[in-house]
Amino acid sequence: MARSSVTAYVILFWATSLFAAQSTITEAEGTASMGDDKTRKQTEQNALAEAKRNAVEYTVTYLKSETKVKNGVVESDLIEAFSKASVNVVQVLERKWYRDEALGDCFMTRIKAEVIPDEKALAAQQGTRAGSEADDPTALLAVRAWADKGEYKTGETVKFFIKGNKPFYVRITYTDASGSVVQLLPNPFRAGNYFNGGAVYEMPSGEDQFELKVSPPYGAEKITVYASTAQVGDVDLQAAGGVYEVKTKASQVGNKTRGIKIQKKSDGKTTPAEFAETGIGIKTIK
Repeated sequence: MARSSVTAYVILFWATSLFAAQSTITEAEGTASMGDDKTRKQTEQNALAEAKRNAVEYTVTYLKSETKVKNGVVESDLIEAFSKASVNVVQVLERKWYRDEALGDCFMTRIKAEVIPDEKALAAQQGTRAGSEADDPTALLAVRAWADKGEYKTGETVKFFIKGNKPFYVRITYTDASGSVVQLLPNPFRAGNYFNGGAVYEMPSGEDQFELKVSPPYGAEKITVYASTAQVGDVDLQAAGGVYEVKTKASQVGNKTRGIKIQKKSDGKTTPAEFAETGIGIKTIK
């Protein structure tokens, strides 16, 4: 992707998203005792398994208390989707062996975990809502992204838009045909990345010091929008005019972004954060 100090050159955006994913991210702890019948490795595995179960339990409890819906069936579908969730370990925060007088050698691990709902159950819940999530602030965080038209030619300027159903923090990246990644937001001239729910935001906008203009190299490219109800995790960046060049490996950007700043309540417990990822397909033409 060619760049100048004020211009980032992009290609073609399809008007619909390539993908959309919803999840929650939380911290959880698990412990296990070694006993007489387990190896150290098995004990560590058991502690990790408990931490994952706790992450799912925390999320289900959070959804029951925070997600308000009018249709009880929909709520049941949502809870079922997360009850059957898979867990991705975003980061191992702590792990240690310790001695318990009653249990003997024990192992503790604390993780930052992404709880990913069962795809079929979540699809049923979304179908029941008939696509209303993007406008319903009581639903799980959902973010839409789309472009102003389906095809752009050399020299044309591209605009795209994002909208969430509730307030969210965002990171927006652009991946060119060669695999290079730049961060469009936040950028060197626009540090703020907190958006209100229910409003449509145009990118780039007045605060940005770059534009998206069709230019070589041509090929399949994409914009990715990461959104969360808590501040997103950090990636390694280097200023490149009006945008940032992402120095973190492209394969690790999503996981690093999921390393969000988990909030703690007054009782010291963590509150799961809602997370959404969506993307817009890109293709170049002369």
